[in-house]
Amino acid sequence: MAGTSSTALAQLGGAGPALAAGVEAAAPLLGTVERIDLAQGLNISRVVKGCWQLSGGHKGAKETDRTGGQAAVEDFGKFVAAGVTTFDAADHYGPAEALIGRYLAANPDQRPPKTQVLTKYCVFGRMDMATINKDAVVQAVNVSRKRLGVDSVDLMQYYWGDYDVNRYVDGALYLSDCAADGLIKHVGVTNFDVPRMEAMTKAGVRIASNQLQYSLLDRRPENGMSAFCAANNVQMLPYGVLAGGFLSEKYLGMPANKVTSDTYSKGKYARVIMEVGGWSWFQDLLQALDGVARKHDVTISNVAARWVLDRPGVAAVILGARNADHVADNQRLFSFRLDAADLAAIDEVLARGRRPRGDCYSWERGGEW
Repeated sequence: MAGTSSTALAQLGGAGPALAAGVEAAAPLLGTVERIDLAQGLNISRVVKGCWQLSGGHKGAKETDRTGGQAAVEDFGKFVAAGVTTFDAADHYGPAEALIGRYLAANPDQRPPKTQVLTKYCVFGRMDMATINKDAVVQAVNVSRKRLGVDSVDLMQYYWGDYDVNRYVDGALYLSDCAADGLIKHVGVTNFDVPRMEAMTKAGVRIASNQLQYSLLDRRPENGMSAFCAANNVQMLPYGVLAGGFLSEKYLGMPANKVTSDTYSKGKYARVIMEVGGWSWFQDLLQALDGVARKHDVTISNVAARWVLDRPGVAAVILGARNADHVADNQRLFSFRLDAADLAAIDEVLARGRRPRGDCYSWERGGEW
């Protein structure tokens, strides 16, 4: 998918309504973080701490913002104490796996199953895809095990870069072998579509979960993925539920020409907003979410995340948090429920937007929205 620039942001449309007053000053009540069985023997928190913010690839990944070094290690304990015990990493998130490993080594009483570690095996290069074999997969799994300092990875999520290189079923079968050998406990996938998951399932791969993009702005999982997962006992683990931060008070009433695309994530979701309805429509959505948020004394982000969490087949939501300052906000997600009136207000705006027609991650691979 082509990158997004300020040009794309400029195409979002005119300014939205005037900025509303802030949320009530009184701190809302905190809720107890819910839990769910993702797979046999793997019970996770329904908010998963996304660790891509610890990748070191963004500006300022250092001790001062608690996204690197010992500060990041210490912050894991604050999430665990609040009930967010599940961490999501990847083989290419820079030091994320190693930082989790440092936390587990320093806190042996918090090792799995007290905490749960989800990571990823991602095959990007065409040569790596064409020549994939069991030894290569085992080697990759062992690298993650060593970094994390665990005997067995709770969930290894599998990504394939190019469907034209038709070896993705082989890779999934090799991961199944790793599960049989005890190197990992469960096989998951990330950003796969329904036809490829069907192929893997028919080959005998037991897929525990699919990590995918799902939000009020991106409802592609409803185009067949939710039904497939329900029929095959696959759980969904959404990321992007806050659309790179767009689904928050920060953008309520903000004119489109004031929006800056200073991260890859913001650029991508700016394009998503364009696809779904444009900036004026997006402001209508934020206004509706703000009304619901005020009613429950929570934030727009809480409402957006709760909406996804309540979708059929969603086990948990993955929320990226730069540091432990976000812990209380994670807990507020469980202090309220969306009622029929809330959903009706949100649905009215969604009905005026453009529904996607493509499968999960097909747009990013060059397909239709």
